[in-house]
Amino acid sequence: MGDHDSLLRSGPPKKRNETLRLMVTTFLSVVLGFFLGIFFTRFGSSNVDSGFFVAEDIHKYDPMSSVPSRNPPGTEGLPLGIIIPQSDLYQRRLWGKPQEDLPENPSRYLVTFTVGIKQKDFVNSAVQSFPKNWTFLLFHYDGNTDAWNEFEWAKTAIHISVRKQTKWWYAKRFLHPDIVAPYDYIFIWDEDLGVEHFDGEKYIELVRKYGLEISQPALEPDRGLTWQMTKRRGDVEVHKNTEERPGWCKDPNLPPCAGFVEIMAPVFSRKAWRCVWHMIQNDLVHGWGLDMSMRRCVKPAHEKIGVVDAQWIRHEVVPSLGNEGTATEGKQPWEGVRESHAESKPERCRLSMTAHFQERHE
Repeated sequence: MGDHDSLLRSGPPKKRNETLRLMVTTFLSVVLGFFLGIFFTRFGSSNVDSGFFVAEDIHKYDPMSSVPSRNPPGTEGLPLGIIIPQSDLYQRRLWGKPQEDLPENPSRYLVTFTVGIKQKDFVNSAVQSFPKNWTFLLFHYDGNTDAWNEFEWAKTAIHISVRKQTKWWYAKRFLHPDIVAPYDYIFIWDEDLGVEHFDGEKYIELVRKYGLEISQPALEPDRGLTWQMTKRRGDVEVHKNTEERPGWCKDPNLPPCAGFVEIMAPVFSRKAWRCVWHMIQNDLVHGWGLDMSMRRCVKPAHEKIGVVDAQWIRHEVVPSLGNEGTATEGKQPWEGVRESHAESKPERCRLSMTAHFQERHE
């Protein structure tokens, strides 16, 4: 009987203790969740280096309405309805209803050339190899924009003029991933390319078919060829690896035997460009070393980087940008730029690759 009374007396306090413990645990969980929610909403996108909080993840791009699902860093005081975190290169009218400015299916492809007027015929031919409704952007290194108006397509193209700069200087400053967000693929091409055997639409079909995130058209083997990887093969549509000279490839899945394209005519998917853009250095404007490192932006690189053989081009090797150099010490403008490429005098290009770019990512 005594044991029974003892149990009766001890029962209610135990229940009270369990109830109190449950209430405290619930309260602390709610408080912790509240503060974690505030932290990740206000600070997570700027302090958590996980790749989760990137601009592309904020919203799915819609050229007519780009409202994000949460505030990007620095906009915490703005209502979500007014925030447009990305833009585009679509041209707008000065009249009519804004929602009627764009066609029903605006361009999903951006083609850029870095040009001087002396190579206008090369560039004009190259533009003809792409569908007319694609977006064309010319970066003018010689300051001459008006002369391009002889071509009908140039009247609706976008022109950006800054004298004596390279295409990677332009790309870093004018092709930010949040500006080119609506484009599925971005072509960043030189001006001296022969395109008799190239069709832009068919090229994209092959890029999609083989799952290439970074690519380039194959090169004619008789001119302007530096690497075996970019040499055209006549028996395949696309190739993703090659054999180089003895000792050049420590690993068959690494550049220059795989995971590699050159910087003269690369084509990037939207996802790959978001990464590659961040790798372009502000000062190393020639882009040397970039081709060997682009593999870091796609995985597995030896499967997602490749050369399209069925659509090929010819590199005419016209050193027109060299004439934009500066005459010093009795040398012509082109001599200073050209010597930058010589192994004996690594003043800019080769120095950029071997001494600067490689050091920065190691």
